[in-house]
Amino acid sequence: MWDDCGTATDGTKEIIDLFGLKVFSTPKPVSFIEKIIELGTTGNDIVLDFFSGSATTAHAVLQHNALQNTQCKYILIQVEEPIKEDSIEFASGYKTISDIGKRRIQLASERIKGETNADIDYGFRVFKLDDSNMTDVYYNPSEYSQDLLSALESNIKPDRTDLDLLFGCLLEWGLPLSLPYSSEEIDGFTVHDYNDGDLIACFDENVPDSVVKAIAKKQPLRAVFRDNSFSDSPSKINVGEIFKLLAPNTRVKVI
Repeated sequence: MWDDCGTATDGTKEIIDLFGLKVFSTPKPVSFIEKIIELGTTGNDIVLDFFSGSATTAHAVLQHNALQNTQCKYILIQVEEPIKEDSIEFASGYKTISDIGKRRIQLASERIKGETNADIDYGFRVFKLDDSNMTDVYYNPSEYSQDLLSALESNIKPDRTDLDLLFGCLLEWGLPLSLPYSSEEIDGFTVHDYNDGDLIACFDENVPDSVVKAIAKKQPLRAVFRDNSFSDSPSKINVGEIFKLLAPNTRVKVI
């Protein structure tokens, strides 16, 4: 059963063939992982690799889907392990093992699509594990000062983007992270739509009623705003009234 599953030497040859140089030591051969996928999946399962390395597992899943007409998905996890600065890999622009893995998925996708012309999903998303988007406030009353209060006007950490906030909401609500996402401008404000109305969010400041009404008219399952999307408490209360009128079944959340 395992005679044609390759060796680490074959895995290294595959790396060199894709990248043009050896950017990873002793990688797993694609044929070995593909055999495991063949034996252990039923056509649309999720293949999880907790030690992604050079992303051989993603390469194998894509190849298996292309050749067997299956729809398996992959989740790869890799510690952001730095690459030695005196190495060929580092000189080629790869700073971490994760960088190599991401590039391999791109190269393997191009190769498989060119060789098989298979109509499969070649896309992937990259996430980094981080702490909460919300600020940590652990101060005793005696420690507060006027300057400190000004710094706490926003409850969201200053280095977080709209996408950080959006995907944080997805995690909180238990939504899959692999569904379609789009954004559009409404009256100059950015509105994010996840999976065609599963969740619609606007994280801009001072969002006007016109934008709130436009979101409500889309009848999303969930709508999310940030606390400083509203200039004052009456504005925030008005949002709830708009959704009660136009989208009573929408769950509205303010972060």
